[in-house]
Amino acid sequence: MLNFFDPPVEQPRLPREKIDREYRRMRIKVFLGAFFGYAAYYLVRKNLSLAAPGMIAEGLLDKPTAGFAMAGIPIAYAFSKFLMGSLSDHSDARKFLVVGLIIASLVMASVGLVPYSVSIAVNGWILFGFMLLVGWLSGMGWPPCGRVMAHWFSQNERSFKMSVWNCSHNLGGGSLGILVSVGVAILMAIGITQSWRAAFIFPSIVALCVAAFCWWALRDRPEACGLPSVEEYRNDYTSRKAEKGEEQKIPFRRLFVDYVFKNHLLWMIAIANVFVYFVRYGVSDWAPTYLQELELLSAAESRMAFSLFEYAGIPGTIMCGWISSKFFQGRCAPVNVIFMLVVVLGIVGYWQAAPIAVALGCGVNVVVYVALSLAGFAVYGPIAMIGIQALSFVPKNAAGTAAGFVGLFGYLLGDAVLSKIVIGHLADSSLGWGVTFWMFVVGSLVATLICAVTWSKERKMMAQRAMR
Repeated sequence: MLNFFDPPVEQPRLPREKIDREYRRMRIKVFLGAFFGYAAYYLVRKNLSLAAPGMIAEGLLDKPTAGFAMAGIPIAYAFSKFLMGSLSDHSDARKFLVVGLIIASLVMASVGLVPYSVSIAVNGWILFGFMLLVGWLSGMGWPPCGRVMAHWFSQNERSFKMSVWNCSHNLGGGSLGILVSVGVAILMAIGITQSWRAAFIFPSIVALCVAAFCWWALRDRPEACGLPSVEEYRNDYTSRKAEKGEEQKIPFRRLFVDYVFKNHLLWMIAIANVFVYFVRYGVSDWAPTYLQELELLSAAESRMAFSLFEYAGIPGTIMCGWISSKFFQGRCAPVNVIFMLVVVLGIVGYWQAAPIAVALGCGVNVVVYVALSLAGFAVYGPIAMIGIQALSFVPKNAAGTAAGFVGLFGYLLGDAVLSKIVIGHLADSSLGWGVTFWMFVVGSLVATLICAVTWSKERKMMAQRAMR
């Protein structure tokens, strides 16, 4: 079975006159495959966040149990992304991504078909188990995409290209809210009262269709298609290279110890990633529950707010990458600082939506939409830039391992522990939702500070690399 995932062998080089045309054609295909493939993973990731309000209303869950169940995905994903990252460095990216997406879609669809118990605790454990499995399978999404981007796009174009690619999860996350609304309408039309089940079933069907497209579009690396490496094709050798003799394969111990564990810059951005992910998932995952519980928005309006937060990240991520390339020579730390400060403004506006609406004489839904759009616009840029930094600090063959290491911190501590479990308990306690917003603000400021510390270090490192 493991041999199935082995990367394809290098093919004989195409004639010189065919290389440019074929390279341009294949770069478009693999980019679209990676873009829509990763977007589809988000159609089977945050489904429980949209189903939770309905399940809580029916007495199947409460907020702490919902938070516990939702934590299953980031807990499993944190370790899966790290381990799968190392495995993907020696695997066929095409097979790796597609197989994971198919199985994850089938599992998530099954969540919507389970006959749940009257016991909240039992339901929590059932959902937690399902989310663990989905989270583990989700780890097969980012690493092969990182491998594809590292092999098909060179260093001096990668920050912008990856900022565009990184919008894929915004497309997937935003489309999830819309697809759930479509699925709810379908279930209600056929007389099924538990419409929250649509959050699991309908998006999973769409994700399976996307998997078929990815099988057609994706290819592992240029050399497997009879093309030269991207460095040779673009005459760009600015990315960090492995030592002589290690171009094809670096032993895992050397990958992890020498290029990851001893890399203090990776440690710094990994810690910043904890707080960025906490804010990202804490705001989006609890928005439907928060907005409906406080009766600020209806169920349909809260799903729209959820989608706007995700969709706003698309122009925000692209602009973040453009600013990085245009004004900071591809460096990520400066734009991270700028955008995280904007996140704070969006969170405060979201928190104080009701009094702001009164002061402006407009609807609360308008203020919520604008504030969440501002927060989503700004937070996803740093998400992309931190991932790009991880790839920039290591050789290409260690790209998956570095991405997995940074993701381990973000998903395990920032997402699972802080945004799911801690927020779920605090929101259900006497402290209420107010303390959670204070945590979002403080988390944003801490991430800003750490990114500011890496500013000069990143500039010095890239200047030294350019002189080689």
